[in-house]
Amino acid sequence: MYLLSTSALAAWPATVDAQSSQSATEAGETVAGQDDRHDIIVTGVHDEEGQAKIVSNGALGAKPLLDTPFSLSVVDAEDILRRQVTNIGQLFADDPSVSSSAPAASTNWWGTQIRGIGVRNYYVDDVPMALHWGGDFALEPIQSVTALKGLTGFMYGFGSPGGVISYRTKRPTPAPLLTTEIGYRTAGIGYARLDAGGPLTRDGAFGYRLNLAGEKGDAYNRAGVNRLVGALALDYRLAANLHWYATASYEDSTLRHEPFKLYWAHYADTALPRVSYDYGKMNIANSFYATRTLVTATGLDWTFAPDWSVRVTYGYSSKLHHSNKMFVYLLDQAGDYQGYAFNFAELDRSHFVQALVQGEVATGPVRHEIVTGTAFQATLTDFGLDDYHWDNDFDGNLHRNQPFRVTRAIAFGTGGSPSREQQRALFASDTLHFGDHVQAMVGARYNLYRLSDTDDDPTKDSSYRATALTPTVALLYKPVTYATLYASYAEALEPGSRVDGIYVNAGEVLKPTISRQYEVGGKYEHDGLSLTTAAFRIERVEPIDLIEGDRRRLTQDGLTLYKGIEAIARYRLTPAMRLGAGAIHLDPSLRTVASDNADMLGHVPAGASRWQVTGNADYRPPALPGFSLFGNVRYIGPAPADNRNRLAIPGYTVANAGFQYQTRLGDQPVTVTGNVNNLTNAHYWTQTNVGEAINGALSLRLAW
Repeated sequence: MYLLSTSALAAWPATVDAQSSQSATEAGETVAGQDDRHDIIVTGVHDEEGQAKIVSNGALGAKPLLDTPFSLSVVDAEDILRRQVTNIGQLFADDPSVSSSAPAASTNWWGTQIRGIGVRNYYVDDVPMALHWGGDFALEPIQSVTALKGLTGFMYGFGSPGGVISYRTKRPTPAPLLTTEIGYRTAGIGYARLDAGGPLTRDGAFGYRLNLAGEKGDAYNRAGVNRLVGALALDYRLAANLHWYATASYEDSTLRHEPFKLYWAHYADTALPRVSYDYGKMNIANSFYATRTLVTATGLDWTFAPDWSVRVTYGYSSKLHHSNKMFVYLLDQAGDYQGYAFNFAELDRSHFVQALVQGEVATGPVRHEIVTGTAFQATLTDFGLDDYHWDNDFDGNLHRNQPFRVTRAIAFGTGGSPSREQQRALFASDTLHFGDHVQAMVGARYNLYRLSDTDDDPTKDSSYRATALTPTVALLYKPVTYATLYASYAEALEPGSRVDGIYVNAGEVLKPTISRQYEVGGKYEHDGLSLTTAAFRIERVEPIDLIEGDRRRLTQDGLTLYKGIEAIARYRLTPAMRLGAGAIHLDPSLRTVASDNADMLGHVPAGASRWQVTGNADYRPPALPGFSLFGNVRYIGPAPADNRNRLAIPGYTVANAGFQYQTRLGDQPVTVTGNVNNLTNAHYWTQTNVGEAINGALSLRLAW
């Protein structure tokens, strides 16, 4: 895993058989100078590995992680395969700042957090993707996933201040590649994958990468999983300086009778119910949540002058949701609940166009890295308001069987509440290099935003318009090439809204809220030690109610403060063992609240844990080449269930462990991988679900 905070170590000695370098090949990498009959010795890392790895971050362009004045985590395809990751919570298990309350084999319904703030911003190959009803994207076609922590107004425009989850799909390989994998996950899921790629022409100018995957069966939590995934990537070198690319990823997923999604708003007691993993008593047998997700992108990369290039991208994404999903409001320590069936259909579609120019120029002794560009995004949403259903259809108890079944016809029409969101943006940044040790970055993004109902009354203007300018500034000091100290300031933009009829200022259009982040940090990677630390202050502006006598006015005077410090390290203790650890301490508080909620002033925001701690280890016994043992442990501290802090979800600790063995049968490379999640079968609640019982996976991968 490449983690800015826990990056792959420089100089990890290992003996690698040339034909068994499968994990690197599957990640789209090649080992130069391989010989089909001889072993090679890897004694270092490539120029773009570890914190030297170059990552693209929206309008910031492509930069090495070490020179990025923000905190990021990057997980690559090799680590995804090795740990048999299926969701965001497992994906960032080694980063204490990134978490998800949704366990595996459940719908990630607003469950992902970065630094205690919910994440709403997802991108696939720079194309925005609406994942708010289920925030997990298929990982089989993914080369890497980046979590950009904190505010992203300059890089990505309008969005929530929690951060960004950005996916990069696998690219065509220069050499032929074909791997197949079959696997099993408890309690009865079988899955299969195919990963193929290589050149399609003799000169290697045209290449492809194809990924196919499917899984079906019952998971550890009794949820019925049925998924099909397909992805294709094409690259064509039109000329030495002109490159065309295209990607498409599609997933058809149905998750049946998953455990209830939990709400705590009606809970009357101060202690939680006993945690039971009798999942069969926490679902409705004929419930389901089905999605069809498509993301496509195409573009041109043109190096039009030395050190100057332009990338033009067009992307389209869509997600169709069909929900017959069940939600419950827990009531008391005995486990009683009120149950609600949520039936709806929604179709989200997004068009995205961006042109980005990146290059270098010198003015006297100062070298400039310039990034400038423009972007347009149109998102169309059709929510099935005419066929929508949300009602208290059943009641029950967590420890008793639930006989309720949905018997009404569900139309799943998407008509009734269409809307269109548009963003137009201009952005530019300049990173100034004052010699070898000092850098300064200045950037700004100008956004024009519009939200409208597409079936609005022609005699009434129901649209909402806003403009905003968001700056980003940073200062970096590099005492040596492998260490960076930085300070940065960034802003995030969240669209305002038209005030509804319960307020005295009904009809008023609120301006966008601008949240602010101040961050100082350091990064180091050298001689087997990878270390990162950051201290941050996030001021999130939110709408609140202002009481004026017997009237209520909606204003944007609310403020929630998230202060914290995070640190993550990894150290190569011996050539065969490396250890890692990380922690985040968060000091969040509600600083401004509505006057009739004055008792909440100073409270901890809902869902924010003060402490999260992680540890991990990797051991490769010298006596058993190709074999490795690895594991991680994570502690998530108590967190309030709501802003009133009436109820705390207790803290919990979860440990995972796995192994991998790379060998060959004859001339054929073979990889056997196994993992156990929640090794101690810890029982716990999360903010949105009952916890994840012990479960495991085992797979066999063949390279042909």
